[in-house]
Amino acid sequence: MSAIGPDQPRALDGRVILVTGAHGGLGSAAAQACARAGATVVLLGRKLPKLNRIYDAVAQFGPEPLMYPLDLEGAAPDDYAELAERLQGEVGRLDGVLHCAADFAGLTPLAQTDPAAFARAIHVNLTAPWWLTQACLPLLGQADDAALVFVLDDPARVGNAYWGGYGVAKHGLASLVGMLHAELANSRVRVAGLQPGPMRTPLRAKAYVEENDRAAVDPSVYADACVALLSPAGAGHRGQVWNPLS
Repeated sequence: MSAIGPDQPRALDGRVILVTGAHGGLGSAAAQACARAGATVVLLGRKLPKLNRIYDAVAQFGPEPLMYPLDLEGAAPDDYAELAERLQGEVGRLDGVLHCAADFAGLTPLAQTDPAAFARAIHVNLTAPWWLTQACLPLLGQADDAALVFVLDDPARVGNAYWGGYGVAKHGLASLVGMLHAELANSRVRVAGLQPGPMRTPLRAKAYVEENDRAAVDPSVYADACVALLSPAGAGHRGQVWNPLS
């Protein structure tokens, strides 16, 4: 059971929520929590077998989800425009996007970092989320209350040595939250960041030895915080970066 709950158990009734990285640690937990809260969840990820598994899990809790296989590394702006068009045609609306997808190859000195790996980290963690967001903004703008939620990382931690392109991209993503909020402050599209604490995920395992990583918690602890930010209650965090357990 998640430790943080939104004010209403069905806070996302009637809403369509797109979750990127839906078969990852936080993505899968959040997708299931969104379904429990009444949302139709669009599951976006690059690994079809894992998407199928999370599809089956999400379908048990709420409306039938939609599955959208897409590799953020190779997708072009036209692919995101096609995604938005398909959502418009198939469900007719989009009320929220939760950006959980992330790429981290492991701790490496910048001087020894493969240029292609650095470019991939910048693209998947920063450029691709923006391209997707930009394509979805017109559809989000049609909703009475829409939310863009970006999952961030602790800037003090990933700004240290060896975090490479991932650390640089996560700093950029935090800046994007503030910039986009300023530009959309008078619109019906809310922007917020979610900065969870350490979580037991495959991504974190690339930097920390799991058996000694006592600070990490299960991603499900933060799933209901995702729901809260995507729901009307998230208006209280508009333009903010929220760490629910701090």
